[in-house]
Amino acid sequence: MSENLSVIEFPDATFETRGMMLPVKLKLSEEGITYRNSKTGKVETIKSENLEVLNWQRLAGGWGVRMFTENGDLYRFGGFKESDHSKLEKFFKQTMKKTMTEKEFSVRGWNYGAAKFEGSVLSFDVEGKPAFEIPVNNVAACTSGKNEVTLEYHQHEEAAVHMLEMRFHIPASELEGEEDPVESFKNRVMSKASIITATGDAIAIFSEIQCLTPRGRYDIKVYPTFIQLHGKTFDFKIPNDTILRLFLLPHQDQRQHFFVVSLDPPIKQGQTRYPYVILLFSGDEPETLELPLEEEEIKAKYGGRMEKEMTGPQYEIIGRIFKGVCDRKIITPGNFIGL
Repeated sequence: MSENLSVIEFPDATFETRGMMLPVKLKLSEEGITYRNSKTGKVETIKSENLEVLNWQRLAGGWGVRMFTENGDLYRFGGFKESDHSKLEKFFKQTMKKTMTEKEFSVRGWNYGAAKFEGSVLSFDVEGKPAFEIPVNNVAACTSGKNEVTLEYHQHEEAAVHMLEMRFHIPASELEGEEDPVESFKNRVMSKASIITATGDAIAIFSEIQCLTPRGRYDIKVYPTFIQLHGKTFDFKIPNDTILRLFLLPHQDQRQHFFVVSLDPPIKQGQTRYPYVILLFSGDEPETLELPLEEEEIKAKYGGRMEKEMTGPQYEIIGRIFKGVCDRKIITPGNFIGL
């Protein structure tokens, strides 16, 4: 009699992000892979139809599952025991109709090999086996020299040890030919790297918005992948995927409203961390904002969470814009009345 595995849960799994394995609660079902950050409560899902490659592999201190999606994104989960291998293999085969194979890595310790790009992953192969893999969206900066490329990485503030940078040397024998391999390497990295640059027009701009945290008045520019706070002294860029929750809270006098953005990781200025951005709005006079996007584009990219023309108080419009680009619900106090 075969075992029917429709749902598997691993409450003590880990997930690789920015060079650190974070504790998550992992759930595997027919619909896909769902994992909840044990610290922040943030929930993410990988749909089963998007999974292209599944591998069982060695991780530091144990075993892990490597997942590669059809759009080239790499996900790695750890915290498994060797005995979990057969259960996971059977689950993927029975429930998702997918095959999980074992991924072998080179353990020779050589620093000479071949750099290969697959989707958003840079693989450094030694004798046909990967020695290590780098999700290129971990790259914060990339520079090139005469015959080398330097990669700098985003840092996870909770990690005890960080990889700051890595340099790839291109041998002189490979520099011959019409195409510059150094620039080609750099361009491949830059095309997938998580480097925040304000290219193109902003979706919306809000001028001189009062901000309690960080204190000051900021021009807020909303781009498809990040939100920029530009002030007289400081400038912050907030990636959309770091926004955990949105809160719209009325002041006790009902004439002011607070719009609170919860962040993980927080934005930083020097040694000061800001896990929350708190905006203050006074009055509720209606305004009108027209987005520089076509109706079809708004519907396709933002699922109807925004409209081309929006009318209402400024705090309401900015809330709808943030909700649209971040795909996060706005939490309100309901009927609660504070003292």
